Amino acid sequence: MDKTGKSVMAMLVISALVLGMSGCKKEEGPAEKAGRALDNAVNKAGQQMEKAGEAIQDAAKGKK
Repeated sequence: MDKTGKSVMAMLVISALVLGMSGCKKEEGPAEKAGRALDNAVNKAGQQMEKAGEAIQDAAKGKK
């Protein structure tokens, strides 16, 4: 896994830990909602980066 992949994975792990810790509360305030939205955005960006990396690898190997 390259440096970018490791960084994305670390962000996902941290996000999961933060979500797990915030899951103990019953009510969700604006900071928690913003944090969840940020976590989702980071997750989606990581997925798109992974897809792009796979496409680049496939292109380098001559696959379509």
